[in-house]
Amino acid sequence: MADTVLYVSSAEVLSICQSMNDDLEGLLHPETGFAPRLRQICHNQLVDYEENGDGRSTQEELDLLRLERDTWGLLQAVMPARKTEGPSAATARDLLAENPYTPTSTLAQAIMHASPLLSELVVVREWLQDTAPPPHHPEATTGYWKFTKHGVMQALRMGGGGARDGLVKEMDPDAVNRGDGRMLAADDTNYEKGLAQALYGYVRAGRLGDAINLCRKAHQPWRAASIRGSLLFQWRAISNEQYEDHAMEEDLTDAWEGNRQRQLWKSTCTRFAPNISDHDRILYAALAPSPQTSSLLKTACRTWEDHLWAQISVVCEEKQSMEMLRVGGSFWEGGLPAVETGVRVLSAEAEELEAEEWEKEVVGSLETLKTVAVQEGPGAEHPFHYSQLQIILNRTGPLMENFAAGVQDGTYAQSSFEYTTMCRFFAHLCLFLQMIDIPVPPLATQVILESYLQVLEAAGQRDLIAMYAGALGDNAVERYALFLVSLELSADITERRLALTRAREHGLDMDRVAIVTAERTIEKAFELLPPLKGRLPSIIAMQPPPSDEELFLLRSIEWTIFTEATYETALEQTNVILRYFLGSGRVQVAQKLLVMLPLELASISEPEERATEYLHYRQFFIIWDTLERVVECQALETPQMNRNTRAAWLDDYRVDRLFVVFSIFSLMHSMQALVDQAHDQISKLLTSEWLISDVEEGGGDRRRRDLIRIRQIYVPELIIRLHFLLFASRVQFPENLKRALELANVVADSRYKLYEDFVNEDGKRLGDYLGAVRQAILGGLEGGGSDPFRILSS
Repeated sequence: MADTVLYVSSAEVLSICQSMNDDLEGLLHPETGFAPRLRQICHNQLVDYEENGDGRSTQEELDLLRLERDTWGLLQAVMPARKTEGPSAATARDLLAENPYTPTSTLAQAIMHASPLLSELVVVREWLQDTAPPPHHPEATTGYWKFTKHGVMQALRMGGGGARDGLVKEMDPDAVNRGDGRMLAADDTNYEKGLAQALYGYVRAGRLGDAINLCRKAHQPWRAASIRGSLLFQWRAISNEQYEDHAMEEDLTDAWEGNRQRQLWKSTCTRFAPNISDHDRILYAALAPSPQTSSLLKTACRTWEDHLWAQISVVCEEKQSMEMLRVGGSFWEGGLPAVETGVRVLSAEAEELEAEEWEKEVVGSLETLKTVAVQEGPGAEHPFHYSQLQIILNRTGPLMENFAAGVQDGTYAQSSFEYTTMCRFFAHLCLFLQMIDIPVPPLATQVILESYLQVLEAAGQRDLIAMYAGALGDNAVERYALFLVSLELSADITERRLALTRAREHGLDMDRVAIVTAERTIEKAFELLPPLKGRLPSIIAMQPPPSDEELFLLRSIEWTIFTEATYETALEQTNVILRYFLGSGRVQVAQKLLVMLPLELASISEPEERATEYLHYRQFFIIWDTLERVVECQALETPQMNRNTRAAWLDDYRVDRLFVVFSIFSLMHSMQALVDQAHDQISKLLTSEWLISDVEEGGGDRRRRDLIRIRQIYVPELIIRLHFLLFASRVQFPENLKRALELANVVADSRYKLYEDFVNEDGKRLGDYLGAVRQAILGGLEGGGSDPFRILSS
């Protein structure tokens, strides 16, 4: 089942409601509040699956979506009463003390308002009725027991005394309940059974009016009258209720409705129900729920919702009856003796104790539903049924802690088909409760939101991550940064910039997110890349293209170069990255990083240690670029040159005729100018404290080791390259041989200690360099003479 619509639509609702700025009334609005909007989203999706489904949605998935929809309906039903206080209302005692003829419907309302738990249970019962499945209508009939009537009449014509084949002899409604074993015709029996089931379905859905109309259409007005007996007596003219419309008040002076003898009707149903047909006894057990009829009522319960409705119906009915009897003083419940006795008064302590005892009984009875067996639909152990029960019991905190623990210990496996739905529901439940100021467990909330963020990431909903990460409070920046790290190389720099911008749109510190993202990216990259240790790398051999891990590290700098506010962090991270690439011999990759950096980084001067290290790297890459251009220039001289071509080349060799790229400008340099430039740049680097640190910067010994490693790689390399460059060009430019020998003095100078950067490895041995110096000294004899040092004094 595709959840994309649900993800996006739910996020839109969250965005709308978060913009309400603590508007509690708006958040709890019955149509446009948070819960109703999410309920409507689930409902629309469910309708779409049912009407336009492609057959791939299983019944379990449809049940899951239906349960999510109904749970949001439950939240809308109970939360407004928990968060808002209704107008003060008179108690049943006050009403009866003022008017002992107060109708029972008015008393029932007062009893309900006096008990928050009872009020919630009544609301839950209405929710269960609203979500009940539609009743199945029986087939239309053209008369009352027409098949039985035909049989009775036939028996009378045949002289059988009105009885035939065991049929009843009378046509009154009690004919089948006389205990003589006689029954209706088979077709009429089936119709009666279907009618009773339909009537029960209407009662289960709280649609008594429809049940009454169905009885009348079935030509059974007495059954309609018995159903109307369940209605509380209401007579507005004597109820002391205020009306806005005075004309209506005058019209209703003599109008009353309901059952004035409802208590008698209820006791009759209680005694009558066990002695009638199975299908009828369930109907009357539902009309008059009580502990005596609860066992009958539960036989009709097929789903978990049916069991919950039956239990709550019994609790509400019993509480109402018990309170009316306890208060006393009602003419309609006890007649004139009750009026003469008056209203009973209990102490506040006694009433509080009774209320506590009743609440314990209610909680105990509802908790039995955790293990009740069902015949149809999801069982009591289903996460949504467990959630609904905990919401009814006002245990949202333990509910979220239980789910969070299940996520952590694997009880809710990510592979289960219900995992994504439950994560979505609980994430929005946490946020909803936070918006209406209901305390939520912080640790559980973090786990739940983390799990939903993982669901969104797995579903490819990148645009929504920032919104939900922003709800993590102190952990929001860290969590969104981890998401950005997870993008790895799949997002180009434009997508990265957009993802970072979303952080600001949802209340996160964008600069802080960028810094943390870069830090976590570098940490992850270093976990994947080999450490800087072991033999020094060769930088002469052909370098392979950068690996994904190297690109991951390289592109980590992108997060901190979007805004100037993070340039200082970018400078620090640039040094870290360059240390790794140069320490692993990846000069070309390091050069790519330099191209990505804004020019403003070079103007940062604090902290001095960090700024100096960065300038040293730039100094090195300028030299490296110069050496590469020297190589390019040397490559123009080929063995195939004839005498004239070679002469022309030598002429170009001395004057500027080559076009090279230095930074962003094209300049022309001659070979001698390039050699001079390389000599000056390298000499300056060698005689300065290049990458020599006193370890004041963070990183300590590791940074110092990395810098020493870089010097051991590149200082000998630059010395040897410059030596051979000078030595190789001695024929064209004789003065370069003298420079090559003078370079040896610099290497030997104890002020610079360059000899310490030579290590005992191939290409980095000091002996190799001394061998090259020896060759240069011998080169001084090429022009004749016996003094090898003559070249230094010339």
